[in-house]
Amino acid sequence: MALVVVGSIALDTVITPKGRSDNAVGGSATFFSLAAARKTRVAIVGVAGKDFPAAAIADFEKMKIDLQGLEIREGKTFRWGGIYRTNMKERETLYTDLNVFEHFSPLLPVEYRACRMLFLANIHPALQLQVLDQMENNPLVGLDSMNLWIRTVKATLIEVVKRSNIIIINDEEIIQLTEEQYLADAVRRVQELGPHTVIVKKGKYGAELFHKDKHAVYPICPEKALVDPTGAGDTFAGGFMGYLDSLNKEEPDFTDYQEAMIYGTVLASFLVESFSTDRLASVLDEEIEARLIKFKDSL
Repeated sequence: MALVVVGSIALDTVITPKGRSDNAVGGSATFFSLAAARKTRVAIVGVAGKDFPAAAIADFEKMKIDLQGLEIREGKTFRWGGIYRTNMKERETLYTDLNVFEHFSPLLPVEYRACRMLFLANIHPALQLQVLDQMENNPLVGLDSMNLWIRTVKATLIEVVKRSNIIIINDEEIIQLTEEQYLADAVRRVQELGPHTVIVKKGKYGAELFHKDKHAVYPICPEKALVDPTGAGDTFAGGFMGYLDSLNKEEPDFTDYQEAMIYGTVLASFLVESFSTDRLASVLDEEIEARLIKFKDSL
């Protein structure tokens, strides 16, 4: 198995200025997998309830996502509800019902444990450590996290950071994590902990790539219509890691990371054009390629 992702599987109720979607398929592992599968073979590790839609499973299968690590339990799927205000920059959580996710303890199938690349999507750092302890080789490890874990279990999260190669984090979170005042100092502090690659997300201002001693800045890719930003970061991560894995290189170089940034950015621009995974699951390869060319020409 080349690329494994461990994260949440969810049903979301999302309200934006463009409308409302109830019980829509979501979760960090879901968005990541559908994006990564555009470029490589991906395996998903997560848990869902019996109420998880058969159509969503069919979308996974259509994209040839390996589902040995997807556990379907009695009970309800993790559910999240949120509302985005006029500019969709910030969201308010309306409710979080963990359901079967409350007792999730990731157990990787044997064949996943020798994967070439591993992505730890946004779940509790203690669970991320459980996954790392099951690995039988030294995969390229990508990490996502959030301000909640920085605030509540920072020491545990830092242990995960030390065992990661790539971290994807927003500008406010990296300042919170490192307690540095300036972004450059915060990135340097994170790299000293372990990751050679730091991707700092900056919302509508795009993202910055720090790979070893090299640096590049990328804007967002314009979408046709911003409908729902839920899962955009997970989709970016899936496109980014999927692109890297597709190269089949032991050590991708800076140029590879730059191309991965562009690919992930473009996939995220499709995701936000609909609620849930609708656009991401249906977009044609030709559409992706056309937008990639246009975006690269604009850089």
